[in-house]
Amino acid sequence: MLQDIEPYLVCPHCARPLALDDRTLRCADGHGFDQARQGYVSLLAGDARAGTADTADMVAARSGFLAAGHYAPLERALAAAAAEVPARSGLVADLGAGTGHYLARVLEARPGAAGAALDLSKYALRRAAKAHPRIGAVVCDAWRPLPLRDDAADVLLNVFAPRNGPEMRRVLRPGGRLLVAAPTSRHLRELVGALDLLSVDEDKDRRIGQKLGPWFTPVGRTEVEFALRLSRTDAAAVVGMGPSAWHTDRDALAAALAALPEPVEVTGSVLVTAYE
Repeated sequence: MLQDIEPYLVCPHCARPLALDDRTLRCADGHGFDQARQGYVSLLAGDARAGTADTADMVAARSGFLAAGHYAPLERALAAAAAEVPARSGLVADLGAGTGHYLARVLEARPGAAGAALDLSKYALRRAAKAHPRIGAVVCDAWRPLPLRDDAADVLLNVFAPRNGPEMRRVLRPGGRLLVAAPTSRHLRELVGALDLLSVDEDKDRRIGQKLGPWFTPVGRTEVEFALRLSRTDAAAVVGMGPSAWHTDRDALAAALAALPEPVEVTGSVLVTAYE
């Protein structure tokens, strides 16, 4: 709910605090932002572009796949890591929250915390706004100043999403935790070759650490590896919900999916790194 995250929000134009007036967020400078009927609010600056946001089809594929529990081991790992962080500010923010699925699981492990789902896709945030009673959903651009006050969050989630180091550092309170979940080179390896998907290079973890290094120090790592038994429909959802969706020929994909055994045995492999 927007009222749960109102104390942490700032105006994307002037960075002044926002206050909720009925269904509109307003700052002292007179900027106003109306809540959509689907529950989210857009705090995009006027010159921001949403051209790279997840489409309605991508969001639908991800929602169904995650709801089926395929990534439950990752959900548990994130919730366990978040539960260890002392509650001070009372906010969990998820940058690149998508449908709010992981944020909802983390909020279950942190009773009383508010959750800010931050994403560029309004299609995703329509679902995030309903994913948990304590989630407030906000459209924003990860590469621009985030509409959160300084030191706002106890926990900052970043699951398969863009990482803006300086802004993430600004909005995470001292002593809080940034939890980054990123695929390893083994993630979905059985599908990468069979379906001609984008692969993850073995140097990804080092590159993430190097990029975040000026602002964060790693304090813990958990490798989450699990076996998946996927139908062809599930495999199609994996393609449709991720970055490969932008680079796949539909006819070639359909032929490749038809050639898969059913179910197909697939490896899930994700590294969860905690930073301070």
